Amino acid sequence: MTATPNVPAGTPHLHSVPNLTPAETPVKALPHKAWWTAAELMTTDFPEPRWAVPGVFAEGVSLLCGPPKVGKSWLSLGLGLTVAAGGKAFGTIPVQAGPVLYLALEDTARRLKERITTLLAGRPVPEHMHLLTDCPPMDQGGVSIITGWLDAHPDARMIVIDVLTKIRSEAVHGASAYQADYAAIAPLMDIAQKYAIAIVVVHHVRKQGSDDFLATVSGTNGLAGAADATYVLVRGRGQADGVLHMTGRDVGEAEHALTFSSEDGSWTMLPGPASDHLTTNTRAAILRFLRDNPISGPKVIAQNTGLGEPNVKATCRRMLESGELTSDAKGRYSVPDPNQAHLV
Repeated sequence: MTATPNVPAGTPHLHSVPNLTPAETPVKALPHKAWWTAAELMTTDFPEPRWAVPGVFAEGVSLLCGPPKVGKSWLSLGLGLTVAAGGKAFGTIPVQAGPVLYLALEDTARRLKERITTLLAGRPVPEHMHLLTDCPPMDQGGVSIITGWLDAHPDARMIVIDVLTKIRSEAVHGASAYQADYAAIAPLMDIAQKYAIAIVVVHHVRKQGSDDFLATVSGTNGLAGAADATYVLVRGRGQADGVLHMTGRDVGEAEHALTFSSEDGSWTMLPGPASDHLTTNTRAAILRFLRDNPISGPKVIAQNTGLGEPNVKATCRRMLESGELTSDAKGRYSVPDPNQAHLV
């Protein structure tokens, strides 16, 4: 019997014993109970999933994705502080307090301190918030660091990893892009299952938009396919500063309108359907997007604001004529720099 080729590190042991019947499979080859009879399965009582944020983030691996500068790190750090202290996530959802491990792998300690100071806005520092600004990839010691912390904190509520790129294992030679992406999540899946812990992993989206928010996740379908849930934060329009699209095995599919406070860096969930907050001023939506994403064409604007492309094209032309926008030779738009107005 030959072993399965190109099995990435951290892949569940089941893949190392292919083509065996239940009776032939060595029990010790499996990391947990995997063989069931239907009768046994149906008479077994399983605990309900543990929620870090009820209705939003459950135990398991959750991908939190969004474009650069959309506010993913503010959102994830704010959630970590709230869960560590107890309180209301997104300003509306009561959460149980407990230890949180936050891996701020793109921040210096100084910048992290500044952000926490802003987010706390004078409130006490949560004693259960643990921070890590450096961590090796999962296959080079990262797993041991995370599981060691979990062993020391059996009542842990959540782990946040910002960002995935910093901790993903090196791809196995010969593995496809899909296999490499799936393997990047596999060690975290094992940890989440073993410890019944919510692990939120911050990741990026592609530059090109899509009508399907899952298709915007950077990488192959292996990432979203492996994760228990996927969340995509996009810029909103109208009364909302952002929309959190979500789908997963325990959370179902939903979208929530959010508003961002520049004063304390917090995200607040707006009541009611997201559509209630996304129906106002087309020009305001275009301006809001272009301030953060200059030199963008109508198709990109439409994909990222939820507006129809014909409507965006017509509105941008009118805004160009009125001086609200500038345009380059390729028909891409930007908001004029007021400091350069005297040069025009």
